[in-house]
Amino acid sequence: MSLVVRDLRIEIDGRVVVDGISFDVPDGARLGLIGESGSGKSLTALAILGLLPDGATASGSVRWDDREILGLPDRELARLRGDDIGIVFQDPRTAINPIRTVGRQIGEAVRIHEGVSRREALRRAVVEAERVALPDPERIVARYPHQLSGGQRQRVAIAMALACRPRLLIADEPTTALDVTIQAGILSLLRSLVADAGMSLVFITHDLAVLAQVATHAVVLEHGRVAERGTVAELLRAPAAPITRALVRDATATLWHPEIGRRDAAAPGPSPTPPGRTPDDATPEGERA
Repeated sequence: MSLVVRDLRIEIDGRVVVDGISFDVPDGARLGLIGESGSGKSLTALAILGLLPDGATASGSVRWDDREILGLPDRELARLRGDDIGIVFQDPRTAINPIRTVGRQIGEAVRIHEGVSRREALRRAVVEAERVALPDPERIVARYPHQLSGGQRQRVAIAMALACRPRLLIADEPTTALDVTIQAGILSLLRSLVADAGMSLVFITHDLAVLAQVATHAVVLEHGRVAERGTVAELLRAPAAPITRALVRDATATLWHPEIGRRDAAAPGPSPTPPGRTPDDATPEGERA
């Protein structure tokens, strides 16, 4: 069992925003945390990584490989971040430094955690850029974030999170800021990368149709508490909690496939290979007409 969260409680300035959340993420599992805005799903991810904002405190238990990590000093948590646990944030513009090249940022985690040379880190950056299906990797690692499209920036953020081959990837609404075509490509990419590497995945979203593309099980959150849990297929077929029924109704129509609700989540079928480039994904902002 890789990640075990028990009775997680988060307070911000004395106000309880997450109240007693528990879930497990075994090796190789793909779990979704889903809920509306303010349900506590992103704060839960930040608590796991020790990245809560000022004024927020967490209690309960978060165990990684049978080791309690909630409340560890930041220096010890920093060893876990990137090395054992990677994270992809919702908006790559806030996760990527605008004044550093893409290659330097992808290779930075490798230099920090593995102590390799700058040249080796750049070589690894090219490898990771190719792994996430960025076009012309050797050229693109020399570019700056503003020279890339939105889909390319998100692929860079994924490459940064996976550069050190973590065992667990936390993806916090990584497709929300993207249009539907590029969103589908990123979901397909995540699916294939997780399957190929045998990683565990915690995928955070407000969209059940999106979650059905990448996760087999889900925990539904509402007002900081667990409203329902089960396989994604079960939640789609027979949602019990009112919030889950609302999420089913609101599922994004353009990504909705009726067969998802009938598919056995324990055997979701083969993962597709990384998608090819789409015009919007492949065209840097600076080169658009």
